[in-house]
Amino acid sequence: MKGKIKVLFGAVCCFYALGCAQPKQDIVPQQYIAYKTSENMTIDGHASEVSWDKAEWTNLFIDIEGDKKPKYDTKVKMLWDDEYYYILAKMEEPHVWGDLKQRDTIIFYNNDFEVFIDPDSDTYNYYELEINALNTVWDLFLTKPYRDNPAVLNDWTLTGLKSAVSVDGTLNNPNDTDKGWMLEIAIPFAAYKTSYFHKNVPVDTFWRVNFSRVNWQHDLVNGKYKRKKDSKGDFLPEYNWVWSPIGVINMHEPEKWGYVYFSSKAIGETDSFEIPKDEKIKWALFSLYRAQRAYKNEHKVWASNFNDLNNSEIVIDGETLKPSLENHSTGYNISIKSPFSGKTIIITEDGTLKMKP
Repeated sequence: MKGKIKVLFGAVCCFYALGCAQPKQDIVPQQYIAYKTSENMTIDGHASEVSWDKAEWTNLFIDIEGDKKPKYDTKVKMLWDDEYYYILAKMEEPHVWGDLKQRDTIIFYNNDFEVFIDPDSDTYNYYELEINALNTVWDLFLTKPYRDNPAVLNDWTLTGLKSAVSVDGTLNNPNDTDKGWMLEIAIPFAAYKTSYFHKNVPVDTFWRVNFSRVNWQHDLVNGKYKRKKDSKGDFLPEYNWVWSPIGVINMHEPEKWGYVYFSSKAIGETDSFEIPKDEKIKWALFSLYRAQRAYKNEHKVWASNFNDLNNSEIVIDGETLKPSLENHSTGYNISIKSPFSGKTIIITEDGTLKMKP
């Protein structure tokens, strides 16, 4: 059914026509301030350092669609130093199990914890990391989201990664009830460098980050945990619990991930972070990008003017913005001149974001 709906991204609103099912749009990305530690961090899954005690937990994870409370709690802490980005994930789980032991297998076929990182907030060239309770790793690099037909580099390796798991209970033992498992990760900044001279340690700036926990219903087969099947022999769908909800069952929408700000202040001190207003312009551009995709799915061509999209106006923090639409032989550009930074922000038909002075 087509119709006009109002799209809310916190202080961002715009209108567009529906051409297909749309995600919930009243979701604002989560935020977290990661403070700097000078402590020697031992990655053992036990988080015994003073710095971890001082760090705050994130909000509890929510269902990926943003409207349901998960059955089991999940929360995360973060820290950093000059070499590593540290992540501590604590997961409530009465049955801790895993059977995948080969690196770079599809780890989410077990219950797992996943990390998604887009360092420059352009939704292209981002990183994914999945780890199960056996501490088996799947690391990969994607040139762009799946919706835009990326190259997925499964043989990319997060060189220098450290990770460890501790289980509050017994792993792979169906005869008792566990409390859960904890995963400690150290991601070397050097692994994300794009050139030898790239200074990519994010001091007093942010990365787009999200975390996902995949949880399956299980059966016992010959005394071993297995993913549960329905009466037809098909696996029941997994649960997807995340830090920053997406609105749809798809983690690969980086424009909706959370914001992690890497404060130069030491853990124990206090800092503040506010999502830059230009980021909110990007959210609005992506809502128009999705509207264009919906329009093309229905009409087989890109919309040539905003009237085709029933676009009204975009308001960000009290500023009314007028986007510009330029069609060309292979697609389109939609641009908005930011009243906050003076930059022109552009999105193209393949979801590429560009910034011009």
